[in-house]
Amino acid sequence: MDHNTPGMEGMEPPSHTDDDMPMMHMAFFWSKNAEILFSGWPGRRTGMYALALIFIFVLCVIVEWLSHCKWIKKSSSNVSAGLIQTAIYGLRIGLAYMVMLAVMSFNVGVFIVAVCGHTFGFFLFGSSVSKKSDFSDLPPQSC
Repeated sequence: MDHNTPGMEGMEPPSHTDDDMPMMHMAFFWSKNAEILFSGWPGRRTGMYALALIFIFVLCVIVEWLSHCKWIKKSSSNVSAGLIQTAIYGLRIGLAYMVMLAVMSFNVGVFIVAVCGHTFGFFLFGSSVSKKSDFSDLPPQSC
């Protein structure tokens, strides 16, 4: 900040200690002291960090489930099928964006758990292990 700018006389840059404001990381870091999705969550407690990782894992599995499940009956009309597809798509994308925002915390643990959650979800719902047919209501998310 340039203190010689007109109208800025007497203004000092704010000073914060580590306890006042969380550090915003712009590179991967490994620590339980992270802020994921919500202000102040999970905090500095190991148990809450573990809960946050479990939450992200479950979100990823749900995204994969929504990507590969069969919701529409063959007897459904085009309108009702379209409405169901649209609702599932909106829910899937909303959850996928939540996962993306969690990964944007740059916490290595969150990144690893998100990749593992998507992988496990694909194994359960998208791989040939669970396939009874080649059709699903929604196309899988593309990269």
